[in-house]
Amino acid sequence: MDKLMVDGRGKATISNDGATILKLLDVVHPAAKTLVDIARSQDAEVGDGTTSVTLLAAEFLKQLKSYVEEGLHPQTIIRSFRTATQLAVKKINEIAVSVKKYDKHISGLIYEEQRQLLEKCAATALNSKLIAGQKEFFSKMVVDAVMSLDELLSLKMIGIKKVQGGALEDSQMISGVAFKKTFSYAGFEMQPKRYDNPRIALLNVELELKAEKDNAEVRVKSVEEYQAIVDAEWNILYDKLEKIYQSGAKVVLSKLPIGDVATQFFADRDLFCAGRVQEEDMKRTMMACGGSIQTSVGALTDDVLGLCELFEEVQVGGERYNFFKGCPKAKTCTIILRGGAEQFTEETERSLHDAIMIVRRAIKSDSIVAGGGAIEMELSKYLRDYSRTIPGKQQLLIGAYAKALEIIPRQLCDNAGFDATNILNKLRAKHAQGGMWYGVDINNEDIADNYVACVWEPSIVRINALTAASEAACLILSVDETIKNPRSSMDGPPGGGRGRGRGRPHAH
Repeated sequence: MDKLMVDGRGKATISNDGATILKLLDVVHPAAKTLVDIARSQDAEVGDGTTSVTLLAAEFLKQLKSYVEEGLHPQTIIRSFRTATQLAVKKINEIAVSVKKYDKHISGLIYEEQRQLLEKCAATALNSKLIAGQKEFFSKMVVDAVMSLDELLSLKMIGIKKVQGGALEDSQMISGVAFKKTFSYAGFEMQPKRYDNPRIALLNVELELKAEKDNAEVRVKSVEEYQAIVDAEWNILYDKLEKIYQSGAKVVLSKLPIGDVATQFFADRDLFCAGRVQEEDMKRTMMACGGSIQTSVGALTDDVLGLCELFEEVQVGGERYNFFKGCPKAKTCTIILRGGAEQFTEETERSLHDAIMIVRRAIKSDSIVAGGGAIEMELSKYLRDYSRTIPGKQQLLIGAYAKALEIIPRQLCDNAGFDATNILNKLRAKHAQGGMWYGVDINNEDIADNYVACVWEPSIVRINALTAASEAACLILSVDETIKNPRSSMDGPPGGGRGRGRGRPHAH
């Protein structure tokens, strides 16, 4: 289910991403803030499973409440929970299905197998999102995007731009850099909008004639002297423009404004220019096309100029976009998202971010598990069986841990409108018979082998979620007293209200 959140300024956000929802909530309680932090860390580390990690931590605490109220020492509980987490992680590593490590240099069937595996992982991440109906389309796009990167798989090299209007299927992936056309001055329409193999000058220089703002006074005795000062200002600008033209660059990008004089100068000489380019876009262009950002135009040699196979300006919906394709230096791509409402495209971006992170994780790790509550039910069964073999309080506590894991399939059933008790009974029976990968089947209101149904996710997602949730629960549990600074609850500084505006008290 999705949530609609409206902040104090009236900005609406629609999302079902756990980290996004928790980030937008005005959380005050310190224990609740811990849950927000684990959701954020899960988002940063793995990218998916943010709701799961919060649910698990909350359910762990819920299961433990009765034991704490009965007077069981928190350290006993913490020891048992850490043991249970270690056992669960060990079990995941044992039963996880190993896949061949992703390698760019192989071809043929193995490459296709790996690609399909990555697409399945991306589709699983998109299953619960608003764009679940287009998961095949977007999972292919996400895998293409991640596969186009180099070995480091830097997320910064995938740019996501949002253009309102059009259908979701109008979204496209550009192999290279793309950014929105910047503000332009008169003369821009005369510039060419397409070049093959252009050299690119990346500048941090203002190419605009402005009134001098220095607090200086110049005394002139004649009109000629004043004219000489004006001419000098013009000559400084024209000298800069001439140097850029002589460098051989065909595309000129600058972080600072490029004025109308410069725009017309470049248009007369068949050069393209764009000023006020955002720093992030500038850096991606530099990393993709080579060259370096220059703060002066004095040394525009070939080694500081970038290069790409094709530059063009293209209409995308109601916006103009600058595309740099065939970038030789670094592998990069840009995804241009289309869609109706602004909130919808923003949620699509968040969904794609989760899917990209999952594919990236699947490439880096080499094992997967079945999703849809299957792995949690198997761990629950394993820990329940284990708890029966040990004596004392630990038996009850590991049993409570096992029961808490069932919150994931239970919540999936609740979200889909199914009878959770009935489905969970079926799952317990199936796992007891050895159906290791059986989980919730959302489409048929039943249970199914989610490994066969290709509901896969990297095992690291579940390992990270379990360890983070368990640590958060143990952290909250280990606190036996909350001390609040009394000063922070007062309105003003200490003693601030004493005698204010009342005059000096008189002695009677």
